[in-house]
Amino acid sequence: MVYDILRKYGIRGGYHDQHFLIDKRILDKIVEAADIKPDEIILEIGAGIGNLTERLMDKAAHVIAIERDPELVDVLKDRFGDSDKLTIIHGDVLEVDFPPFDKVVSNLPYSISSEITFKLFRYNFKLGILMYQYEFAQRLVAHANSKDYSRLSVNAHYFADTSMIMKIPKGAFSPPPEVLSAVVEIIPRPADFEVLDEKYFLDFVTAVFGQRRKKMRNSILRNKQLLGIEDMNEFINELPEELLNLRPENLEPEQFAQLANTMFRHKQK
Repeated sequence: MVYDILRKYGIRGGYHDQHFLIDKRILDKIVEAADIKPDEIILEIGAGIGNLTERLMDKAAHVIAIERDPELVDVLKDRFGDSDKLTIIHGDVLEVDFPPFDKVVSNLPYSISSEITFKLFRYNFKLGILMYQYEFAQRLVAHANSKDYSRLSVNAHYFADTSMIMKIPKGAFSPPPEVLSAVVEIIPRPADFEVLDEKYFLDFVTAVFGQRRKKMRNSILRNKQLLGIEDMNEFINELPEELLNLRPENLEPEQFAQLANTMFRHKQK
C-alpha cells in the first residue's frame, strides 16, 4: 500500500530531503504506543504522504495534520478527501498555532527537532510519541553522569518524563536515511523542582553546557555577562562549592535549578 502511494503520486526517494516511514509493522507499533482513545484529538507534525495519518484516523476522534510542503498537502487532500476526521494545516510548524489536542504522534523533521519539541512543551497535552534521529533521542532521554547528558536532557526533564521506546532501522524508510532513528515517549508534567524564572533557568543551562568539559565555576564566570551578574567574581563564592567543582554533565536538573535560583535572586537585588 505505501509503495503504491509513492508510485501513484510520483514521489521517489530523497523527495525534498524527506524520508517516508513505510514499514507497516513499525507504523502500527507507533500508533499502539500512543494508546489512542476514540474521543481523543491527535496532532501530527510533518504528515508527509499520510502513512501514519491513516492509522491515527482509524483510532482517534480527529487528527490535525501539519504539513509545510504544498505538494504533500495535495497528496493528503487527494488521499483522504473531505474526511471530517482530518484537519490539514498547510504551514510551517514553527510558525502556526496548534489547535487544542490530546496527544501528539509524529515523525518529526530532524533538522528542527529541538525547536518543535520545546514549542510543544508550551501546550497542554497528555502524551507525545515522537520519532527523532537516534543521537538526538539519546540526548533527550539521558541522565546525569552519562556521555549523552546535555542541556537538551536537563531542559526536557524540566518539562516532562522521557524514555526511548524503540529504535528504527534505516530500512523502515523510503529512501533509507544515513542515520538511525528512535521513537521517544514524552509525558508532560509539572517540574519536580522549583524554578524562580523559567527563561533564566533554561538560559543558564544552555550557557554552562556550552563549555561542558569545564568545571561549573569556570563556566559560570565565563558567562557572567549573559547571566546578568556584574559582581560575579565576588558573588560566585556564595554558591555551593561542591557544585562549582563539578562539570555540567555531573549535575542533576534540580542542582542546576538551585544554582540558577540563587543567581536570579542576586540579579534581582
